[in-house]
Amino acid sequence: MPTDPADDANADPSEPDATNPHTGSDEAAVPLPVVFRINGVAYFTVPMVAVIAIILAGTSLVWLGWTLVIPFILAWWIRHVRTVVTENGLHAVHTFGTRDVAWTDLEGLQFPRWSAVRAVTVSGARVKLPAIGFDDLPQLSAASRGRIPDPFAIPDE
Repeated sequence: MPTDPADDANADPSEPDATNPHTGSDEAAVPLPVVFRINGVAYFTVPMVAVIAIILAGTSLVWLGWTLVIPFILAWWIRHVRTVVTENGLHAVHTFGTRDVAWTDLEGLQFPRWSAVRAVTVSGARVKLPAIGFDDLPQLSAASRGRIPDPFAIPDE
């Protein structure tokens, strides 16, 4: 349905466009902390790994019985690994540790071709951000209150 150009002239420019989620800034509406986790579809791998572990353990329980633990470790890992956006900065929870990056220390993000997204600090250190992908940048930008720019946003003219 075509719109009347007169309606666009009378529209308040400070209001975000309801048809385009990338216009306007609605960052204040995002409650913190925001947690980015691995997609829940990853849990579908757990039963498949369990079947393989049962087959392996069935061949030799003495030598390959330890493989029955792998599905539980995989499920724990999918649940455990995450990136949390807080008022203070980014909190990356890895398999065996955590790293924090304060907003004042954040210089930018790096997107290696076949690796996890990394936060680059002012000192040049790189911190992997688990469960963050390029498609998560609009949510990450909103959660960071604009400290991380949204590359998908339409620039104001």
